[in-house]
Amino acid sequence: MIRQADTLSASFSCAIDFMYATTGKVIVSGMGKSGIIGRKIAATLASTGTPSFFVHPGEAFHGDLGMIMANDCLLLISNSGETEEVLRLLPYLQHIRAKVIAITGKPESTLARQADLSLPIPVERESCPNNLAPTTSTTLALAMGDALAVALMEKRQFQAEDFARFHPGGSLGRKLLTKTKDAMHARVPFNLPDDTFTTVVSTITEGCLGLSVVGAPGAPAVGIITDGDLRRAIEQHEDLKSLSARDIMSPSPFCIAADALLSDAEALMNQRKITALLVTDERRRTVGIIKSFDI
Repeated sequence: MIRQADTLSASFSCAIDFMYATTGKVIVSGMGKSGIIGRKIAATLASTGTPSFFVHPGEAFHGDLGMIMANDCLLLISNSGETEEVLRLLPYLQHIRAKVIAITGKPESTLARQADLSLPIPVERESCPNNLAPTTSTTLALAMGDALAVALMEKRQFQAEDFARFHPGGSLGRKLLTKTKDAMHARVPFNLPDDTFTTVVSTITEGCLGLSVVGAPGAPAVGIITDGDLRRAIEQHEDLKSLSARDIMSPSPFCIAADALLSDAEALMNQRKITALLVTDERRRTVGIIKSFDI
């Protein structure tokens, strides 16, 4: 069995250079199932820093050729390399001297020979029992498109923050763009270190966050008391009335800066296996609480 990774050659690096250097768009085109794969490849490229869109080869001859300019780079997909609608694009693309990259399973096909570069996909046979329906070929074409997109991301040094700018509506974009101060609970329940057990329970109940910060408001926190701390105190002590906040608190609570990203808060909570963080200002004063369900 041929592995697609083993077939990559210098043409893959050249394709990356072509796509990276283009001053226009990377335009993807393909017919049938290859077209569906092409739409996904174009969407992935566009969302990862390479301006791209899909042009249907049939629609191209009814006006959509006007979308293609000389400074664009074309990515044409055809397993056979002989798809009529795709081949009909070539004279116009050659006329305007746009760069053409072919993704095809037939290195000796018309498309491969007439393109500036050919990226072969090693299709020994389709996984379809009749070796007819595009299955293996479309999977390999998709993998090639994803490989191009990832390589371009690395070449552009495309970071998570860049990805978030193109995905502001999703949960990932929210985590990467939102700061903790924008999502925190600003009403913080406080207890002083000498407060009684009963007072602590009352504060946690009224705060509705399942915790209380130990320390004076306007000063750095000295501890935190959670519902879990209360349960452990009940299990370990018979005389609860003798307990104060300092007796049951967890000292040195984990904190995060108010200007930190929500994604950083999530990472810290996952790392420390906790469900809440104190949000602090530049003087380490507690100004809010971030809970895991807020992220």
